Amino acid sequence: MNITIVTVGKLKEKYLKQAVDEYKKRMQPFTTIEIKEMTDEKIPERASHQQMEQVKQKEGKKILEKVQDNMYVVALDPHGKMLSSEELAAKIDYLALHGKSKLAFVIGGSLGLHTSVLQRADFTWSFSALTFPHQLMRVMLMEQVYRAFQINRGTPYHK
Repeated sequence: MNITIVTVGKLKEKYLKQAVDEYKKRMQPFTTIEIKEMTDEKIPERASHQQMEQVKQKEGKKILEKVQDNMYVVALDPHGKMLSSEELAAKIDYLALHGKSKLAFVIGGSLGLHTSVLQRADFTWSFSALTFPHQLMRVMLMEQVYRAFQINRGTPYHK
């Protein structure tokens, strides 16, 4: 399986980069992971609804340029379906068994994802009703994908 993480915003904090690198290293035996970062658009101070939509639209266009037609796209969005770790593992296993070898996870910027990205997504996944910084979300996503592979392998990592 080939996994691509398409994300708005770059990791600046060293500790977050180290965490992402650690999970990426741990997953090398099971999958290849590519991270495609794009710069977030500047949001005007006291932006109007229309200005915020324009920012999301610009970011959405950049995201969709990074997504290939043959990818199964999972958009991370607070309005998506919540999954347990076991359900995520089962979903990844199902996709692999049914010929979906290219999986893309999409993390939007601080305003979220544009509707064009959500419409392109094959699945919309919510981690929680809570709000998380998108930089931290990348680490959490990496851990959950790693956990899913460990669950599917039957290792004691997931207790």
